[in-house]
Amino acid sequence: MAQLPFLLFDADNHYYEAEDAFTRHMDPRMKRRCMSWAQLGKRKELLVAGKVNRFIPNPTFDPVARPGCLDDYYRGINPEGKSIKDAFGALEPIRPEYRDRDVRLKVMDEQRIEKAIYFPTLGVGMEEALKNDTEAVHAAFEAFNRWLLDDWGFAYKERIYAAPYISIMDRDRGIQELEWALSNDARFIVMRPSFIYNKAGSRSPADPYFDPFWKIVNDEGITVVYHGGDSGYGDYMADWGEGGSIESFSMSPMKAIAMSHKAPFDLVAALLSHRLFERFPNLRMASIEMGAFWVQWLFQSLERTYGQSPKSFFEDPCETFRRHIWISPFHEDSVLGLKNLIGADRMLLGSDWPHAEGLPDPTEFVHELGGFSEREVRQVMRDNAVGLSVRRPV
Repeated sequence: MAQLPFLLFDADNHYYEAEDAFTRHMDPRMKRRCMSWAQLGKRKELLVAGKVNRFIPNPTFDPVARPGCLDDYYRGINPEGKSIKDAFGALEPIRPEYRDRDVRLKVMDEQRIEKAIYFPTLGVGMEEALKNDTEAVHAAFEAFNRWLLDDWGFAYKERIYAAPYISIMDRDRGIQELEWALSNDARFIVMRPSFIYNKAGSRSPADPYFDPFWKIVNDEGITVVYHGGDSGYGDYMADWGEGGSIESFSMSPMKAIAMSHKAPFDLVAALLSHRLFERFPNLRMASIEMGAFWVQWLFQSLERTYGQSPKSFFEDPCETFRRHIWISPFHEDSVLGLKNLIGADRMLLGSDWPHAEGLPDPTEFVHELGGFSEREVRQVMRDNAVGLSVRRPV
C-alpha cells in the first residue's frame, strides 16, 4: 500500500448488485417486460425482456473474480498469451463488502479511502438491453434506484455516494426521476454515454429538446457522470461482421481496438458541437471508466474544426472542455499526457475496485503520477472529487 499523507476520494468504486436490485421495487405489471430470474439447468440466469441476458457472464456474482486480477492483462502485459478467461484465475465466493455498505466502510478504512462514488456493475448494460421499450427502461431504473437508496444510500455517512441511474429516453419521466433523486440528497447521477435512443429517431443529449432536464441539473449544481457500459455501439460493430451483442470480457481484437474510445469521443464531441455548455454554464460532468487516450484525439479534432469554423462554437471548445469535464483515466493510460491537456485539477482517481480489470489496491494509482507535484497528486487522488461531491446551485 502506497503511503500518502491524506485519505483518498476514489471516483470509481462498484457494488455487485443484489439479485433483487431490479425486482424488489418493480411494478408487477412490468416484470415480464423488464427483469426476472430463471433456473436453466444448473445456472440461474437473468432474463431481460424475456431473453437471457449475457452482458455479465454470471449476474448472480457468486462466485466472482478477485479485485485487480486482470491488471497486467489490461496493461498489455501477457507474454504467455493467456486467454482472458485464463487470466482471471480462480474465482472466489462473493465477499460481504461487495453488497453490505457498513462492511464496505470498514474495508474503505483499510484501503485509506475516506469517500468514494459507487456505480452499478450489471446496471450499466441494461438500458441498451431494454432500449426498444422506453416504458420498460424507466420502470426498470426507477425500481433500481429505489433499491440503491435502500441498500447503499445516495450520500451514506458522507462517505459512500451511490449514483442513481437516470435515463431521458422519456424526457419528462427522466425529469421526474432526477427531481426524486435530488430530494433524496443525490450528489452524482450516472447516465449512459451515448445518443438518446428512440425508435422514432435518436438524437444528441445536447439537443435543445432536453434543455428542461439540463436546466434542473445546471440550477441544482449536481455532477453528471458518464460511466462506461453498453453504449449501443454493438450495432456499429455488427456492420463489420463482428456481432451486435456486447458481453463483458468477451472482446474480439477489432472490438478492443475500435470500440474502446468511440462512446466518450462521440458523446463529448456532441455536447460541445451542440453547445450545451453555452446554454448551461454551471454543468459539471465526469467521464469515468472510459479511459483517456481518446482525449488527445478529440482535442486535435476540436482544434482543427474550431480553426476552420470558429463561428460554430461560442468559444474555443478545448477551453469549454477544460472548464466543464473531469476525466478518470485508466491507470494504463498516459496520465502525464492527460495532465498536459486538461490540467491536474480536472483529473480523478478511479480504481474500479473491486472489479477484475481495476486496481487491487486503490492507493497504487499514485505510482502512475510521475511528474506530478505533491499538490497535483492530492488534487487527483482526493481534492477534485471532493469538490464535485458538493452541490453548487445557482
